[in-house]
Amino acid sequence: MQEKPTTVAAYAAGASLAAVALFYVFGPNYTIDGDESNDSNRKKSIVGLSNLANDCFINSVLQALAGLGDLRVYLIHELHRRQLDGPETYNVVASDDELSAARSDKLRELQQGITTRALKEMLDRLNERPIYKKTISARDFIQALEYAFRTRISRNQQDAQEFLQIVLERLCDEYHAGARARQRALGAIGAAASTSAEGSAQESSSEVEVRIDDGSPNGLPAIIDTKLKEIDQESGFPFEGKMESQIECQFCHYQYKPNQTAFVNLTLQVPQKSSTTLGSCFDGLLKTEYIEDFRCDRCSLQHAVDVKSKELARARTQDDQDRLEQEISRLREAIETDPEVELEGIVFPPSQTVPKRRIARHMRITAFPKVIAIHLSRSIFDRSSSSKNAAKVSFPERLPLGGILTQKWYKLLAIVCHKGSHHSGHYESFRRNHIYPPFSTPEAFSSYAQSRAASENPSAAPSPRIIPRSSPDPEAIGSLSTADSLASLSGASASASATQLTPGRPATSGSRRSFQSTTSRSSKQTLSPTSDSPATDQGRWSGSGPRPSRSIPRPSQDAPTGVSSRLRRRRKPNDRWWRISDEKIKECKTSDVLGMQREVYLLFYELEKPDLNPTEGV
Repeated sequence: MQEKPTTVAAYAAGASLAAVALFYVFGPNYTIDGDESNDSNRKKSIVGLSNLANDCFINSVLQALAGLGDLRVYLIHELHRRQLDGPETYNVVASDDELSAARSDKLRELQQGITTRALKEMLDRLNERPIYKKTISARDFIQALEYAFRTRISRNQQDAQEFLQIVLERLCDEYHAGARARQRALGAIGAAASTSAEGSAQESSSEVEVRIDDGSPNGLPAIIDTKLKEIDQESGFPFEGKMESQIECQFCHYQYKPNQTAFVNLTLQVPQKSSTTLGSCFDGLLKTEYIEDFRCDRCSLQHAVDVKSKELARARTQDDQDRLEQEISRLREAIETDPEVELEGIVFPPSQTVPKRRIARHMRITAFPKVIAIHLSRSIFDRSSSSKNAAKVSFPERLPLGGILTQKWYKLLAIVCHKGSHHSGHYESFRRNHIYPPFSTPEAFSSYAQSRAASENPSAAPSPRIIPRSSPDPEAIGSLSTADSLASLSGASASASATQLTPGRPATSGSRRSFQSTTSRSSKQTLSPTSDSPATDQGRWSGSGPRPSRSIPRPSQDAPTGVSSRLRRRRKPNDRWWRISDEKIKECKTSDVLGMQREVYLLFYELEKPDLNPTEGV
């Protein structure tokens, strides 16, 4: 019996819906979700955080940390390293009789990396791609942090900077404790290998055993030790940097030994004015500071030499002369070698008689972190009260740090803002919407298809020669219209040829139109660099389509429709941000982020990598 048309249509619709549902369950986020779908009207979002106990200062910091690519890479590397080493490496504490039981437990917890593991799990949950509005809680991470410090996090003192400080310091301590545990385990392996080698040498004393640094049980672990140190130094804690301060006397120009300190975040004081810049705030920390009424060590020693020289001239006994000559000799030797050394057995003149000098204090960053966290201190403390400095602080999207020879460029990835007064208010965060490899492989299909086409079907035609518009060459332009030459052109070379029409000056719209008209008059087949329509069977490009900003190579006829459409899709500039207020999330632009000058409180910059380009869209 013949089926009714309505029954057939119902069966077809049901089968289609079932196929779509199965595809979406077993292979989501590829075609329906679309990583960079420009024609999809579905509102995209990220995972939010619930605020049940005034936790906005915690939520804003965690959302900002979730957008830092180098931090996520470090967490993956560190936990994978601990998994490969085994738990026995980090459960053993150095044997010390003076080490108390409480201190041993604290060191063991640092080696195990409890907070590091909890933060990775928290950031992984925040970086999920929800297919619906999703809100989670930061309770698990808070419990792990409270267990690590054996105290409760107070909700009365709501300061995002203090919470960030304790989290980063804890992560840094766990990293160094784990590195020391690995070095200790490696030293034990080397000692065991040396003991076994000595025993075998005693058994066969007639034979000479030669050991090399090959990493074997009978070899020296020097190469492994050096390699592990290089790995730890290369993939160290991304927030850790080093700063150096040095003092120079303006009278004798003696420079003190530099004092190095490590930091995980930088605190910059906001000046009390209506508006300022982030560079001016850095000047308050890194600029040369002049201090008056300072007693220089070298000038103090020289003053002691002058005083004792006068005493030597008035000395009457031989014992006094010998003593003074010996003291003067020691003082002059200290002046030449190390004026900061403490000299014992010498009676110095009274401190009131030592001249005071003017010194210059220099501060500079010697080790630049991969991720720099900047805290803008807006607190104004008086004798009776405290208030908030509401000055505008303009901050750039790309931040240069360092001197001329050691300049580093950082890119803004996240900020935390505070709205309200010094005693009450609300925190919210801004986070750049992007993904770094190894979390994605941008243009994997296009690069594979282009490399395969170039290797299997090499073009026999010569490369096209672009000529000035003033002297057209019909023969040279005609060689551009062959089908083989068109098939061998990649997307990059096609776009470069389309934009560099006139040598010596940038391409304009007029020159592009002149180039197209010249090629259409001089050849039978038309090549339109600004066409978006697919090629016909004769290898020609139709000029009826819209004009994108760059040319797209002709997709293969055997390629799937989804892949070809994704190759033809234009990429938006990375100007997408998320504005996150606990569970409320909306999209904004870079201009909106840079406009938060009165509210900006924490800034997160990541060191730029010239060979690593983020993709747009989470």
